[in-house]
Amino acid sequence: MALRNSRVVPFFNYPYVFKSQEEAFLSIIRDVGRRGAFIMQKDLSEFEANLATYTGAKYAVGVGNGTDALQIALMAGGIEPGGEVVFCTHTMVATASAIHFSGAIPVPVEAGLDHLMDPKCIEAAITPRTKAIMPTQLNGRTANMDAIQAVAKKYGLELYEDVAQALGSQFKGRCAGTFGKASGISFYPAKVLGCLGDGGAILMNDEEVHRNVLSLRDHGRDASGEMVRWGMNSRLDNIQAALLDYQLKDYPNVIERRRVIANLYQGRLKDIKQLVLPPAPNSDPDHFDVFQNYEIEAERRDELQTYLKERAIGTLIQWGGRGVHQFYKLGFKQSLPFSEKFFERMLMLPMNMSLSDDDAHYVCDCIIDFYNQQ
Repeated sequence: MALRNSRVVPFFNYPYVFKSQEEAFLSIIRDVGRRGAFIMQKDLSEFEANLATYTGAKYAVGVGNGTDALQIALMAGGIEPGGEVVFCTHTMVATASAIHFSGAIPVPVEAGLDHLMDPKCIEAAITPRTKAIMPTQLNGRTANMDAIQAVAKKYGLELYEDVAQALGSQFKGRCAGTFGKASGISFYPAKVLGCLGDGGAILMNDEEVHRNVLSLRDHGRDASGEMVRWGMNSRLDNIQAALLDYQLKDYPNVIERRRVIANLYQGRLKDIKQLVLPPAPNSDPDHFDVFQNYEIEAERRDELQTYLKERAIGTLIQWGGRGVHQFYKLGFKQSLPFSEKFFERMLMLPMNMSLSDDDAHYVCDCIIDFYNQQ
């Protein structure tokens, strides 16, 4: 039972997504609805163009959700059926399922100290059947792409990216999602750029891959409407595209606010020896992080989570506290001890646009109080 207090800090405030911009959203919905422009209209093409410009990609294509984005990216890039794709176990199962349903075989590897794919562990997972590497750019941070690209080049492997949680993050000035053959983005409502339902997009620079993506998302039709392949029905609907395009205009300010919250957490919690915090904003010139999540490692994690819950603070153990390789009924047999140990310690603190400075300070006060009781 929660203790008596006047402050409630949910992990994520879903009603806020709509209420914070209600009048603008309703105006957009009325405009699209009155035009009857529901599927693949100008709002979608305008959003795709603006998203490509924002990321520095040559092309962006809206699709039904982030999982479809990854699967279509792999299929459009020509991933070979039965080929292996190396990915990091610290990701949503959707990363692996997209690989599986593209016809390839997902091969999980360890996360590193930064909670992202450990480049040093990729080579041990490579076999003659390996065709590609797919790092997940997680929690709003881009992996060490120099090291990952070096492995891909050494073994002649293709590179794809899962950018579901990292739109706008950068490594050495280059946006996540622009390093490989294609990448997938999610616009789930809790994402930094979220819509009012499911949505996703694919980024790519290759013209042929772009043509393939356009066909695969629309039942396999080409630009003339001719059926040229088996395809999917995975089109980002026009209302969601219009809502996303509106929000994209203010996206840099949204990112900056999240970085302010991250700095506040860093300043208040950095001296607690029982915690491992994510890198602070501006602590590494190679990285620009957008802080989709604020994922810490904590001693006595479960006790801390209960303590915060009793004080009306929502937290989350991402993916139930298991790496993808630990979903054994899916056929995985790997042992990844570093990641398994990490999943026993990981906890995500509130990080969203409804969070006030006072809310963040309250979260920190409670964490400090918990560890001071030892």
